[in-house]
Amino acid sequence: MYKIRVILDTEEDVIRTLLVDYKINLEDLHHTIAKAFGFDGNEMASFYLSDHEWNQGEEIPLFSMSEAGVGISMATSFLTKTLDSVGSKMIYVYDFLNMWTFYVEVLEITREISLDLPKTILSVGEVPKEAPQKEFIAENFSSDFEDEFKDEFESLDDIDLDNY
Repeated sequence: MYKIRVILDTEEDVIRTLLVDYKINLEDLHHTIAKAFGFDGNEMASFYLSDHEWNQGEEIPLFSMSEAGVGISMATSFLTKTLDSVGSKMIYVYDFLNMWTFYVEVLEITREISLDLPKTILSVGEVPKEAPQKEFIAENFSSDFEDEFKDEFESLDDIDLDNY
């Protein structure tokens, strides 16, 4: 059995602690999280592997995106492989139009078997009616590029290309 904390990325605390069977795949976890937060689970979603500082890593989509249909997906990814130890973390994004973003962390892993899983054992806060606005800020590389570009091609300004 896995005890998993799921935190919705909002200003107010919205947290659910879930118990799930350790044998489930990420598709089952997707539906469990969606239900725990009051969503129907019918929107596109992805999990992203994460390090301990919540840096986003490899995507595990709801459906395989490969042409052959055998690529990575939630159905082919299991908890025991993707969240293999206490403290393992993932980022979960539900509904790409609204970008509901969740932080998922393993609190406890046991081989205990329970017939009444999945279940929510802690519920804190209410899910807002609308997803919080996401702000995507890229690093500004333009000045470095412009300086490099100028240095490399500045000497070409002196060439009269009309004679060629």
